[in-house]
Amino acid sequence: MSSMTLGAVSRHYGEALTKTLLYFEAQRSGKLPSNQRVNWRGDSALRDGSDAHVDLTGGYYDAGDNMKFGFPLAFTTTMLAWSSVEMASQLKAHKEHKNVLAALKWATDYLIKAHPESNILYGQVGDGNSDHECWMRPEDMTTPRPSYRIDAQHPGADLAGETAAAMAAASLAFAPYNAAYAKKLISHAKDLFEFAKAHPGVYQSSISNAGGFYASSGYEDELLWAAAWLHRATKKQIYLNDLNEASNTGGTRTVFAWDDKFVGAQVLMAKLALEGKVKINKKMEEYKSMAEQFICNCAQKGSNNVKITQGGLLWFLPWNNLQYTTAASFVLSAYSKYLKAANASIKCHGGSLQASDLRNLARAQVDYILGSNPKNMSYMVGFGTNYPERPHHRGASIVSIKKNRTAVECNAGFNDWYHSPAPNPNVLTGALVGGPDENDAYGDERTDFQHSEPVPATVAPFVGVLAAFA
Repeated sequence: MSSMTLGAVSRHYGEALTKTLLYFEAQRSGKLPSNQRVNWRGDSALRDGSDAHVDLTGGYYDAGDNMKFGFPLAFTTTMLAWSSVEMASQLKAHKEHKNVLAALKWATDYLIKAHPESNILYGQVGDGNSDHECWMRPEDMTTPRPSYRIDAQHPGADLAGETAAAMAAASLAFAPYNAAYAKKLISHAKDLFEFAKAHPGVYQSSISNAGGFYASSGYEDELLWAAAWLHRATKKQIYLNDLNEASNTGGTRTVFAWDDKFVGAQVLMAKLALEGKVKINKKMEEYKSMAEQFICNCAQKGSNNVKITQGGLLWFLPWNNLQYTTAASFVLSAYSKYLKAANASIKCHGGSLQASDLRNLARAQVDYILGSNPKNMSYMVGFGTNYPERPHHRGASIVSIKKNRTAVECNAGFNDWYHSPAPNPNVLTGALVGGPDENDAYGDERTDFQHSEPVPATVAPFVGVLAAFA
């Protein structure tokens, strides 16, 4: 990267930003719109929800499968909304703001349908086990599509809380452009938050099928995260009270991800403390201190530093590590903005950090992901000249329905496509694979889903990070 001129570098980030938004189009479920840019995809799953007499078409497929899992989808939505709200001016400057809102609305339109009554939320479509037993294009899908929900008798405070956070964050993104839609989102967010608070419990005890794929480790973080977004969207003290009265502020976390939002809530509270617009109390200082300790650990100046590979990648966990790296990079990018505005710095166990230090660390992560790494490989599909050609993704790995309408049956998909050594016939532009291992190694094997499967939750925060640098 160092040999590039500044103009070339920002063009490079701008191109990556454009591509991330194409990835969301490739993940679309339902009836595709006339302005769909990813042309190898077709309409799919048009009867979702019919078993429950509800329209649950739309939304996004979860990863390389054809499942709709509401829990990670809601986190993806919240992070896409946060990217849109936090980096609005940069997104506009790059003429991508409309595409971000379109990607966001594809998610929120679905979440609105999934919440037909105050205490009912559909949290999954498709059976995870039978779906994973087949390798099929979404357009050919013959696997069962049961709809699963939570309600007052079968609660899931984490799922309802995360969906409330998503709706509240999205309402902020839409408020300047579509006030009626923003208002609708806030009303769903409030209902879902009340539902979550009144009916505690983890959602996989109600939707057991999700347990094998996206089991939640608790719901306290989602309640704080939802309260923080509702406060930011409504400015109402009642949501701040929830945060101030919480017995568990999370402590110093080791990751920020689809199952653990404590860092997100801590950062939103720290933002309020740094702005000085609300009365600062001990609790807010506690949230701020936790957020900053997480940042210190990422910057290698904490008391429990995040592992960093020899090539310079923040390395959190073996399975799909990049999802944690992009979420942490978003935190660094946003927090550097808050510090700069407040003319503040962070005091760490191992020295202090300025806004520019946070920005530089986030930029180093972006550069690594886009190709400045020991393999000289971009981990964004379709970006650069050397990128993963075999991501673990059903639709991308089978010939497009536009080229060959003959249905690819469940097992034929495995025999003819999954186990083929050839590159995927369709380029899943803008996807981020799970990424390299802790030794900076990456094999580009479709069968190695721990490292080669892309998920939307990795890309959503990266939209904001790329906008910050583009």
